[in-house]
Amino acid sequence: MVDDVFTLINDFPSDEKFGLTPQLGRFSVSIPSNIADGSSRTNKSFSYFIDIELGSSFELETQLIIVFKRNYITQLQLTKIEEKLEEFQKMTMGFQNEL
Repeated sequence: MVDDVFTLINDFPSDEKFGLTPQLGRFSVSIPSNIADGSSRTNKSFSYFIDIELGSSFELETQLIIVFKRNYITQLQLTKIEEKLEEFQKMTMGFQNEL
């Protein structure tokens, strides 16, 4: 997903370099970063980091809808990433329930 997001933001208008572009980059990078950070902790702490990561994934999804509405990405691009995000969120929630 990180690669998909960075591929998308490479084509954003230059006037977004201080707006949506860095936000999308941060959200996409924070997802695997929180999983990595939490994986070295207790199950209870790990669950907390997964909560943070899930929040970031929903924020990323919201930002993607915004950039779609601003015509920075196509419906196909949005749908492709949304499908990946939804699958990831389902898998992550299932994993969290097993901790």
